[in-house]
Amino acid sequence: MTRAEEFQQLRPLLASIAYRILGSVTEAEDAVQETWLRYEASSTPPDSVRAYLAAVVTRISINVLRSARVRREEYVGPWFPEPLLTDPYEDPERSAELADSVSMAALLLLERLTPLERAVFVLREVFDFGYPEIATAVDRSEAACRQLAVRARRHMVEGRPRFEADRREREQLATRFFGAFAEGDVDGLRELLSADVKLVADNGGRAPQWAEGFFGADHVIEVLVSSLPAFVRIGGVVEPCQVNGRPGAIFRVQDGKVISTWTLDVLDGRIQAIRTVSNPEKLRHVGPVTDAWAVLRDMQRAATGPG
Repeated sequence: MTRAEEFQQLRPLLASIAYRILGSVTEAEDAVQETWLRYEASSTPPDSVRAYLAAVVTRISINVLRSARVRREEYVGPWFPEPLLTDPYEDPERSAELADSVSMAALLLLERLTPLERAVFVLREVFDFGYPEIATAVDRSEAACRQLAVRARRHMVEGRPRFEADRREREQLATRFFGAFAEGDVDGLRELLSADVKLVADNGGRAPQWAEGFFGADHVIEVLVSSLPAFVRIGGVVEPCQVNGRPGAIFRVQDGKVISTWTLDVLDGRIQAIRTVSNPEKLRHVGPVTDAWAVLRDMQRAATGPG
């Protein structure tokens, strides 16, 4: 097997590691490409190609994350990870764990960790790498890596909700939610949303701030039932799909271009949070992105126009 073939075989794993460390599809892709360039230029074949490439992509991702954190501190409004529609790495025996690890909620918890803690947690808890491999990847002793893993695990456990819905329950609830949303069914929405539900948007200052933050069922329902009719009038489409391993949707305008993605957090049989991403810089990997400001103007005209 050639180096290129070996690399292509492991590319899904490398992309998945990088995304979980970085929370960015585009940065993860760049990290994987840089990994290939280093592997191609290396003169000595490694004992384990998998361990070597995982170590390289991890080191690159840690360095990128350190510089990205400075930018995120200056980010306009709430910061969410770039939406992931399909995890490139699949393991049927651990599919539920892998899906949980890319949820918006899990990735936001990972943001609380240091870059080293995050990398160790991803390699150990998500991909089950051994401590000798992890130590090589992050250039720390095995004992230090074990301590990092313990700290990271404690932070993650403390931040997770006590009761999470299973996948089937989430999907059923999401189907009912998008049905009630499409019909403007206030009572139906009220049955599905928790009393303290939040609707929060990441626009990065690059899209209208129509939903930077709405809190409580009454406010969220008001926004939902008032915004969709005008969106539909201008040919907008809500396309339910999995986003970051959770029920969500892609919002598209008439020509199919993307305006935003939504994800739903479900807990105790109710929707606890709706997170939207409308920053066009975070949507380009999803598809061609529309001009959100122009869409808003069209919606305003549609809302005030006849019929």
